[in-house]
Amino acid sequence: MNLNIDAGKNGKKQKLTIDAPRKKRKSRVSLDVKKARAGWIFVLPFVLGFFLIYLPVIFDAVRFSFHEMRFVIGGGYTLEYVGFQNYSEALFVDPSFVTTLLGGIKQLILDIPSIVIFSLFVALILNQKIAGRAAFRAIFFIPVILTTGLISEIDAGNILNQYMGDTSGIDDGSGQQSTAAEIVSVMDFEALFSNMMIGTEIVEYVVGLVNNIFNIVNRCGVQMLIFLSGLQSISPAIYESCSIDGASGWETFWKITLPMVSPMILVNTIYTIIDSFTASDNRVMAYIAGVTEQSGGDVLASAMYWMYFLIVILIIAIAAGLLSAFVFYQRKD
Repeated sequence: MNLNIDAGKNGKKQKLTIDAPRKKRKSRVSLDVKKARAGWIFVLPFVLGFFLIYLPVIFDAVRFSFHEMRFVIGGGYTLEYVGFQNYSEALFVDPSFVTTLLGGIKQLILDIPSIVIFSLFVALILNQKIAGRAAFRAIFFIPVILTTGLISEIDAGNILNQYMGDTSGIDDGSGQQSTAAEIVSVMDFEALFSNMMIGTEIVEYVVGLVNNIFNIVNRCGVQMLIFLSGLQSISPAIYESCSIDGASGWETFWKITLPMVSPMILVNTIYTIIDSFTASDNRVMAYIAGVTEQSGGDVLASAMYWMYFLIVILIIAIAAGLLSAFVFYQRKD
């Protein structure tokens, strides 16, 4: 601390330095830090559950995949280290695992884009100003509720549901059998596509999508809500500016709507991949579950699960890497 003191008539001034204690500044926590701390409080139950419950299970699953289990008379078991023998047996000895794995991955890779595109299409329709749109939103979300928990188990024993999935067909007296689940085959749309000189692979893909429309609608409820939230976050002023500039609805969709909801496309794609590859009716998951029920199949199933897990992670990384290059994030500043 510097003080100027007058020395007298000579007019000279002298500087006198006095050491005074500095005031300590109060530490102020920013709003972002407070929000981060509050976020950790909310996720704390999951973090504790992960380390106390899930992490030991994951560790045992990895350990089982590298061992052979031998049951002891009187109860219990012992583990003998065998290295990658279980992985080798799953890939080269089991005759059905690789075939089921490749078939399931191929089917899901074809289904995931259709689910994301269909949910975006439904969200665009339900975002319009139409009468009763709240009721329509609830109707499209009902399948999500019906396919979870106890209701899903009740529906699995539904006779009508079994009839819809029956491929044996019904005899209508005309000498031909038709299946309710095969909509395109009944209405003979497949022949229409063939007459248009379209490739066989595209025809089979479109026919499969239409025949699988019931399953697609059931699995697009959550994605639809995410797209709706993204569409409603777009400022109406942007659309008004486009309308004033004379942009058509088609141009507005490709230049404004699609880039603005591109982060939601990335989120929905990753969510759909995880949801599809871990569903209870997934053919790969069902096959591995059947291996688990066999005698001594726990260690072999653990190896299969971990290979399947790594493949799913690889697909998620590829999808995220490809879509991230096209994602547009709006700057708020």
